[in-house]
Amino acid sequence: MANPTATFDTTEGTFKAELYLDRLPITASNFIDLAKSGFYNGVHFHRVIPDFMLQFGCPNAKDPKSRAAGTGGPPDGTFTNVKTGGTERRFNGGNIQDEHTSRDSNAPGTLSMANTGSPNTGGSQFFVNVADNSFLDWFSPGQSKHPVFGKVTEGYDICVKISKVRTQDDNPSTPIMMKSVTIQGA
Repeated sequence: MANPTATFDTTEGTFKAELYLDRLPITASNFIDLAKSGFYNGVHFHRVIPDFMLQFGCPNAKDPKSRAAGTGGPPDGTFTNVKTGGTERRFNGGNIQDEHTSRDSNAPGTLSMANTGSPNTGGSQFFVNVADNSFLDWFSPGQSKHPVFGKVTEGYDICVKISKVRTQDDNPSTPIMMKSVTIQGA
């Protein structure tokens, strides 16, 4: 069975990604559940850094100028593991269990879970790598542990374009909104 895909429709253009449901079923299922619920619609990119990454998914970033952008996550609750049919949970502020199972590297074009730097603190925020950021791999030395749960398959140029916009404190000067995220194949 093929992995599901996500279409990201932003104010800067559209890109698509394969979601690694086969390798990170909890992380991918969490993302699929949030996308299908409309959680990401109307949220702005709150952190973009050229030659590094673009970060998205904080509900506080519905207001692109919110000082709380980058600090929020989804509500606690449950969601269905699309691969197994089992029930997974979000806890302690919408966080999910870390999945350190697949050795996919934080290479250009990959989608990776953002977190606070502590274990089990990923929720709704993720980033798209626009450089080789292997130092962020969960299996690399050091404290940063960011599992990769997908890869851009179309429109990578849009991601690079977003990463290079003018910013103030890494926040786009002209807000960039996610109009919608739609899921195919799940």
